[in-house]
Amino acid sequence: MFYGLTNGMKDLSFLSHAVSRSISSENKTGAKGKGAMAIPGEDSPARDLGCGWKASPKERIEPNETRELASIAGPGAIQQIWMTVTGKWRNAILRFYWDWQEQPSVECPAGDFFCCGWNEFSQINGLAVCVNPGSGFNCYWTMPFRRHCRITLENTGDDTISLYYQINYTLTELPDEVAYFHAQFRRVNPLPYQEEYTILDGVQGQGHYVGTYLAWGVNSNGWWGEGEIKFYLDGDGIHPTVCGTGTEDYFGGSYNFEDPQTHACYLPFSTPYTGLQVVRMDNLYKSQRRFGLYRFHIQDPIRFERDIRVTIQALSWRDDGRFYPLQDDIASVAFWYQALPTQQFPQLPDRDHREII
Repeated sequence: MFYGLTNGMKDLSFLSHAVSRSISSENKTGAKGKGAMAIPGEDSPARDLGCGWKASPKERIEPNETRELASIAGPGAIQQIWMTVTGKWRNAILRFYWDWQEQPSVECPAGDFFCCGWNEFSQINGLAVCVNPGSGFNCYWTMPFRRHCRITLENTGDDTISLYYQINYTLTELPDEVAYFHAQFRRVNPLPYQEEYTILDGVQGQGHYVGTYLAWGVNSNGWWGEGEIKFYLDGDGIHPTVCGTGTEDYFGGSYNFEDPQTHACYLPFSTPYTGLQVVRMDNLYKSQRRFGLYRFHIQDPIRFERDIRVTIQALSWRDDGRFYPLQDDIASVAFWYQALPTQQFPQLPDRDHREII
């Protein structure tokens, strides 16, 4: 039976009884036949045109306000999210709650969730995440829910946020095997000497890991990506089951992401599964090297039965050829699916500890 839950080229010809719905400022409940009903105010650009002419395209979220963007009765699945948000993206915190859980399964600053952790536009051509000019955030992770979906955005900044958004979803039956989407943000600045950076820990239950985003700020000269990523699965002790061979290798590159012709610069790239962003420097105030890296495990999810822990090393070279553990600024988002319940996340770093200087 085809549920219309996930779609690809091979599925587009199949019929299903799934129904399409969409939530935006023009239809805040997603109800059938209830879009474009806002009455333009006296100061609206649509005041001469009336109802149905883009009368309510955005939300204004005040400082310290948490706005509910979606409350949807299941069963169903989020299939696409588009949004653009003003201000500092690390001050806009997204949270997703599945099936009336008190604990969010997604808790992440908006920019990092869409693989733009440095509050600068970078075009991303991924399958799971696309970021398009001027700051169009798009997410294509499938997010099923059986009973209920709730999505909020909290403004932790001092200025009002303008938010334009659309949440496209389907209401449909779900197979028993379907798991729930999760995303967790972390940041350490600086990383303590000779410590590995933890991307994910504390997960319990069956699931599969599907993506990593890193916002990496380098605090020293030289190459910074010799470190290995490690996946500890189902009770692994000191040694992991899955171990990479280097940071640039895990993110689909090689040899320091260098231009192979000149060896004089990094070559940013964006592909369906992997990408590297190089944040612009101005040699004065924006003087630190900063990078964004994403890796989507769409074709190769890392499956676990009971638990998973993910770490990565920050590693460079000493002048005498030995490795040099770095103390860099690293933030991350881990993306995974698992059965409920969601375990308690580590406390989200406060605004000052998330801030990009």
